[in-house]
Amino acid sequence: MSIRKKQFLIAVSIIILPFMLFANGSSEQAPKEATKTSDNTIMLNVLDYSDATAPGYEEFQNVWNNFTVENPNISLKKEDLTNEAFHQKMAAYVAAGTIPDVMYMYPSGRSAILHKEHLVKDLKPLLGEEFLSEFLPTATNPEGQSAQYLAELPQSICYSSVMYTNTKLLQQYGLSVPKTYADLKAMVPKLKAKGIQTVLMANKDDWVMQSCLFSTIAGRFVGKEWFDKVSAGTVKFTDPEFVAALQFVDQMYTDGVLSRDTIQLSYGEVPGLFAAGKAAFLIDGDWRQNAFITDKASGLALISPEDQQNNFSMMAFPSIPGEKFPGVISSTLGCGYGISASIPAGSAKEAAAVKLIKYLYSKDVQQKYLEAGRYITSRMDVKSDKLEPFTTKMMQYYSSVNDTCYVLDSALDPSVYTVLNKVLQEIGLGSKTPEQAASEVQAAMDTYLASQK
Repeated sequence: MSIRKKQFLIAVSIIILPFMLFANGSSEQAPKEATKTSDNTIMLNVLDYSDATAPGYEEFQNVWNNFTVENPNISLKKEDLTNEAFHQKMAAYVAAGTIPDVMYMYPSGRSAILHKEHLVKDLKPLLGEEFLSEFLPTATNPEGQSAQYLAELPQSICYSSVMYTNTKLLQQYGLSVPKTYADLKAMVPKLKAKGIQTVLMANKDDWVMQSCLFSTIAGRFVGKEWFDKVSAGTVKFTDPEFVAALQFVDQMYTDGVLSRDTIQLSYGEVPGLFAAGKAAFLIDGDWRQNAFITDKASGLALISPEDQQNNFSMMAFPSIPGEKFPGVISSTLGCGYGISASIPAGSAKEAAAVKLIKYLYSKDVQQKYLEAGRYITSRMDVKSDKLEPFTTKMMQYYSSVNDTCYVLDSALDPSVYTVLNKVLQEIGLGSKTPEQAASEVQAAMDTYLASQK
């Protein structure tokens, strides 16, 4: 690839990145190179994905504060952002050439430029085999990440599609947990008559449909290997089998299983609505269980532990007419922390960054995150008898999944999946047919494939 072409691709990635995903938080100037202060303290700039409104936020901050107490020679300049604000800030840092020393990142698509341009170090030699042996082999396998090296250590294995189910509400109206889509569709009139939505989703945020439902639907229709082929140009999004997956999404809106009103619901709104019994089901990622459990600082929970245990369950989306890969669920490596490649190898600052990473992934810290319901840790030696029912039920849900498919924003180039996100939303709005949507996604793929030649 020519230097000019490579520069163009980097520029395009930077432009696209702010729109890729998951806004909240404050902004600061791009971090300058961290250096030793006059008292020999090493300063590390950190960009974290952290929501001040989430349960357990104060405890999470104490984790970071404890590190500086235990390591007085290391100072952290930490920036907490979420959703679009996080991605926009990272894009600005990349553009300025001043990425943080330690940063939260994704294993692929959403952090693609960090991987592909090797802007972060390979953690494998820095952390060492003994340390990494405590984690699930899947999490430490570099083949699961964009550039085929361990750019970040995944905190978990992510299942991006879960149906959170209000079993008490179903029983109240004489309904049962659905085994098929037909069962789900049959609930709509009865629930609608009571002013209750069947399936709740935060579809105003355009990534949600793709990541939390459509990736599973597409996996059921075409499987994993099909997406490898589409990225190689040997099949097309306009082929009937993929169009059928888009048609099923359209059918869900037509049937009222998904209300078109969900296009107006933002990601922050839906947990409260579901907890208040406004819908029988919520479709979201495994991480969303954290929104419902007890905040240790306030002692409050959107769904009490008793209700979590007795009145809610978690399930996979039911069987779909015409599916070729029954029961598969979209899954990918989880997010984690990486270290800037600009830190000199063998330097005191590199040693400090490695020390921070090892601390964040230590058994004690990972147990705190598990108990707070932040995620199901990929560290294998972490156990606890202090888990709330939703966290325990999520672990049981994991074990019930027999096979997985791609989360599409981890399998496709950002220039393609951002278009997919948009057209899925347009299908929900009724402004684009599945066939039109497929053609637009294929046009984006054609442009991407041409750029790789």
